[in-house]
Amino acid sequence: MITTQDLTKRFGHIEAVRDVSLDVREGDRYGLLGPNGSGKSTLVRMLLGLVYATKGSISVLGEPVPRHVSRVLPEIGALIEEPAAYPHLSGRANLRLLDAAGPGSGGGRRTRRRRVDEALEQVGLAGIDRRPVRAYSLGMRQRLGLAAALVRRPRLLILDEPTNGLDPRGAREMRTTIAELAAAGRTIFLSTHLLDAAERLCHRVAIIRAGALSAVGTPTDLRARFAAAPETTLEDLFLQVTERENAP
Repeated sequence: MITTQDLTKRFGHIEAVRDVSLDVREGDRYGLLGPNGSGKSTLVRMLLGLVYATKGSISVLGEPVPRHVSRVLPEIGALIEEPAAYPHLSGRANLRLLDAAGPGSGGGRRTRRRRVDEALEQVGLAGIDRRPVRAYSLGMRQRLGLAAALVRRPRLLILDEPTNGLDPRGAREMRTTIAELAAAGRTIFLSTHLLDAAERLCHRVAIIRAGALSAVGTPTDLRARFAAAPETTLEDLFLQVTERENAP
């Protein structure tokens, strides 16, 4: 689903991402873990063709990116930063506009309505979808952003810090929704600095620090690799991995 080889991005003298190689397979719940400023968002934007790599290669759904990104965008749902929406329109109206204008839009009016209904239901907004977005809480807007990512029934979901800015209840609701999507067989690539969320949602992880990968594998594999106890949390494991790199 996603393959990168020696992916590197420099902004002047700053190397934001350095020699990152990933292999995300169909059905994966894959977590890209790292602190703020570690290069996660830059990497996500390269996957979507929004930022060009300085070096290396990217393949998404079998197509080279950014060269043929337009071929795969209809099959990718993405949530990056705070979702944009028309505040005076309802959540439903925003999704209808997005669906009609998106790449690869197709199907008759009934098909498009069904897609919107399904996306609203999946994120728990079906009962409040006719309220204007300006009346939505931050958590509701974030869920609307996830609905926008889902409305085209994508094969692949790319989510960059989807719980950012949410209160504990909103973050839990977002994690529950993502877990339900994963359980339904959706391939999910999740970028986050919240390791408890990754612990609950992801079965493969890549730890990135200062733009470079520190470790890749399942949590169980990483515990074995770093001689950690079976009950070691992903947060403790992350600290152990990164602290070893800082050791003299």
